[in-house]
Amino acid sequence: MAIGERIHYFRLLRGFTQKYLGKLLGFSDSQADVRIAQYEKGARSPKEKYLNALAQIFEVSPNALNVPDIDTDIGLMHTLFTLEDTRGLKIGKLDGELCLRLDKDAGMTYHSMWDMFNAWYQQAEKLESGEITKEQYDQWRYTYPKMEL
Repeated sequence: MAIGERIHYFRLLRGFTQKYLGKLLGFSDSQADVRIAQYEKGARSPKEKYLNALAQIFEVSPNALNVPDIDTDIGLMHTLFTLEDTRGLKIGKLDGELCLRLDKDAGMTYHSMWDMFNAWYQQAEKLESGEITKEQYDQWRYTYPKMEL
């Protein structure tokens, strides 16, 4: 999810208008809503000082607003948190083990995510049973959704 979408998400979560948020950032009355609209649409990206200010206003980490780097543990966690917000991903325990699951109350998002997770599960099962090789499994993953085995 892009920075603009996260700004939009947290703005609505806090019940702020674009104009109000822009004024909190110090923009003039005439520019306040315009600048926030530009951020939310991706026409502009906030400079670091504004990103940090937005994080303070929303009472979140700047990592929650920024496009996460999934090659870092913190970036991966914020990606999972975003998936919780937008795709109904939930964390829980099953048989004493931590697991990620889809929330059925997420509506249409649940169904599309379930279809994709189910396709992944089926290929993982084929790998586990020896029906396909690791190379075939990797080829499926790296070309998804193009290739069905």
